[in-house]
Amino acid sequence: MKDFIPTYSLDNFNRASSSKKASYQVEVFDANRHFKVQYPHRHDFFEVLFLTQGTGNHIIDDKVYAITPPCIFFLSPGQAHKLELSKDIKGYIFLFTSEFYLLHKTNKNKLLELPFFFNVQHENAPLLISSPNDLSFIQMLFEKGCEQIKQGTDEIEIMNSLLDLLLNYCNHIYPREMKEIASSKGQLLVRKFRQLIEEMYHTNAGIQQYADALNITPNHLTQTVRQVTGRTSSDLIKDKMLLEIKRLLIHTDLTATEIAHQLNYSDQSYFTKFFKKATGVTPTEFRKKSMKST
Repeated sequence: MKDFIPTYSLDNFNRASSSKKASYQVEVFDANRHFKVQYPHRHDFFEVLFLTQGTGNHIIDDKVYAITPPCIFFLSPGQAHKLELSKDIKGYIFLFTSEFYLLHKTNKNKLLELPFFFNVQHENAPLLISSPNDLSFIQMLFEKGCEQIKQGTDEIEIMNSLLDLLLNYCNHIYPREMKEIASSKGQLLVRKFRQLIEEMYHTNAGIQQYADALNITPNHLTQTVRQVTGRTSSDLIKDKMLLEIKRLLIHTDLTATEIAHQLNYSDQSYFTKFFKKATGVTPTEFRKKSMKST
């Protein structure tokens, strides 16, 4: 056990010896890919995981998704995940920062406008690749990226173009009904709000602070969130806090008092009441039940 859930930067996954801060990485993903990482963990970057062979489960924010290749998983910064893979797993992975992708974009909201990042419904089901033509094209893009890096010819312009083509093509073949939901009115604001929650949840910020960061009124934020999700902005913040408390209770040795302090709860009794009202049990009881079920 440990006293925190680690957050990794791209430098943790960069094989290059250069001291320059990494902004992207493309490589083959298989059983021989060895990095000293703990599970579950989070990233402060985006991830596109393309799997072509093998089985297993991908647990993202405590939701379990079966791995059924060929498929693609998309991860946003801040999401905690864990991989349970068969030994014959094969595929590719593209890791990148938002700064790298948006390098030459005039539309700085481009990543948030894609349907698979910062999903409002908190769903991260993989994109299933059914067409042989789609499969070969996507695989070619990953292979070209790996080739560029292996040969040391990975010019930033080429790698940026490959990533742009990959994401746009995935958007093109993404299920229409999911794209329609993602492009509905108010979705961009809610996605920005979700992104902010991932960045600010540990401060235990209130609606006013989130609204200020988004340069809108609290009422506008709450109304838009309700129109898009059917829930309030407070609900989304509470969901994140509960998820984080549960993770820390299950995956660390932190006491309830230490967790409350880490998440900026000044009142321990309020922290316990908040958790019990939402789950029906105290933090200590939740941990005991979780230990029995594992």
